Amino acid sequence: MLDVEKIRKDFPIFNDLNKPFVYLDSASTSQKPLEVIDAISSYYKSYTANVHRALYSIGEKATDEYENVRKLVKKILNVPDSHSVVFTSGTTESINLIAYSWGLKNLKETDSVLITEMEHHSNIIPWQLITKKTNSSLNYIPLNNNGTLNTESINDEILSSTKIISISHQSNVFGTINPIKNIIDKVKDMGVITLIDGAQAVPHLEVDLSELDPDFYVFSGHKMLGPTGVGVLIGRNELLEEMEPFMGGGEMINKVSMQDATWNEIPWKFEAGTPNIAQVIGLGAAINYLMNIGLDKVHSHEQSLLHYALNALEKNEDVTLYGNPPERGAVIPFNLKNIHPHDLAKFLDLDGICIRAGHHCAQPIMDYLKVPSTARISMNIYNDENDIDQLLKGIEKTISTLN
Repeated sequence: MLDVEKIRKDFPIFNDLNKPFVYLDSASTSQKPLEVIDAISSYYKSYTANVHRALYSIGEKATDEYENVRKLVKKILNVPDSHSVVFTSGTTESINLIAYSWGLKNLKETDSVLITEMEHHSNIIPWQLITKKTNSSLNYIPLNNNGTLNTESINDEILSSTKIISISHQSNVFGTINPIKNIIDKVKDMGVITLIDGAQAVPHLEVDLSELDPDFYVFSGHKMLGPTGVGVLIGRNELLEEMEPFMGGGEMINKVSMQDATWNEIPWKFEAGTPNIAQVIGLGAAINYLMNIGLDKVHSHEQSLLHYALNALEKNEDVTLYGNPPERGAVIPFNLKNIHPHDLAKFLDLDGICIRAGHHCAQPIMDYLKVPSTARISMNIYNDENDIDQLLKGIEKTISTLN
């Protein structure tokens, strides 16, 4: 187990609040260490300037700090080439960029897109929009009762028309860690493009993109101790070269006339306008922070908490747990008998305990479970067993109050 007391000293929110604070909603967004906050503040205090343009010293420093984060992404995920690292505003924009820039050009009426019933809305809606625009089809890999995917449905028949498969590395509802490597290898033999949503995986797992070898991989900064407003799209260079820009403006151009324009090299072809400079720099600080701890240690710590929490919740007859995937991250969806999850969340908040309640931007999963919403806890490096104990006390208190 990690030294949580020591880690919490790095996070101002755990030290500045003058009341109890148990944060169990990291799958929604993570708390930020001072190292990240200081990196953002330092940019604004000491070298605010635009990147790639200024010839004065603070502009050159801003560019160097910004571009260095590509190298950090390359390092933490073992990306073959830093030129394949594109900065976006988050996973949602990254998926939309691929859907529009790749999808509009490559999808035909006889083609189909393959996603899963497990996906976050950000990996459903863009494909609904694009398949309607291209008159192509949208197919789904169904769920099993234990919260895993029915991978047997990924057969030659469905793959014969599939042009791209877009799938979560780890579910934001069940925590299911999908067999991404096996799926990529299977569909690659059929010439299918692969897009992996790593928003829930990158903060908690050792991810090696050279080994996985997807065509596209995307994630967000704010779920991995970094700031909001920044994400990453990693793409195979030859695919990025063929794709049209998602947005037009400054920086993404090579030459502009009144009649036409040519595009910058990748990755800058996809980074129109002034980028989220401070947020990218903050992302770099978050990556450094996680690498200094070690993602193997992060995963081990969170797995210990996961099993501690599951073991405790399973003993409560008023708790219904959803899904039981054999490989999962530290995410647990559940409900209490005769108590709406929103009511539970509000009662827990009275004792400073933060959990998520709702459909978790995954309404197809709620439809599958036949519930409108669930409660959800999700854990990170700043959580310990005492947090789980406080949650359990809060649940018992809520039950005794409302039942």
